[in-house]
Amino acid sequence: MTPILWSFRRCPFAMRARLALDVAEISVEHREILLRDKPAAMLAASPKGTVPVLETQGGVIDESLDVMHWALRRNDPGGWLDHAPGEAALIAANDGPFKQALDRTKYPNRFPESDPVQARQAAATHLAGLNDRLGQHASLCGPRDTLVDAALFPFIRQFAMIDRPWFDAQPWPHLQAWLNRHLESARFARIMVKHPLYEAPQSG
Repeated sequence: MTPILWSFRRCPFAMRARLALDVAEISVEHREILLRDKPAAMLAASPKGTVPVLETQGGVIDESLDVMHWALRRNDPGGWLDHAPGEAALIAANDGPFKQALDRTKYPNRFPESDPVQARQAAATHLAGLNDRLGQHASLCGPRDTLVDAALFPFIRQFAMIDRPWFDAQPWPHLQAWLNRHLESARFARIMVKHPLYEAPQSG
């Protein structure tokens, strides 16, 4: 069977899954959804109701990093699974403290107990560290991109888009160049193609 990918175009978790599926050259049946109106078929496959969800012949995968590893274990022409020192720690910091700071900066009304200015500063401290890493080599863990670059890029993009003039004014030239390289890539253009919303087949 052709794998079925439930996705939401702007979700950074779904984006990184699509990046890995693209580099692995794996065709999927793309089912675009709205997070506020989740199809019953998606919830039947993964009751937790988050994207991405990948339905494969071997079962359902509903964590973005697991989708990335599933795809790259099948085809990894760029050597994205070549592990580098610090990779796991970078992903953990991104998915934990940085994602929390990102959400509290972008959606302050959802977190009235948090100070969005302090959240942005916490995110900025994290990004300054990434800028320092990128001052040493072109990608986060060495001279070429690996899984970690694709795993972090959608979240840094999302943070930058909160206030792009502010982001561009920060003293992060290496991070800004890295982000722009990914934003301008043909791969990013492919995974951001707009798909029509999934419509359940009519019975009867």
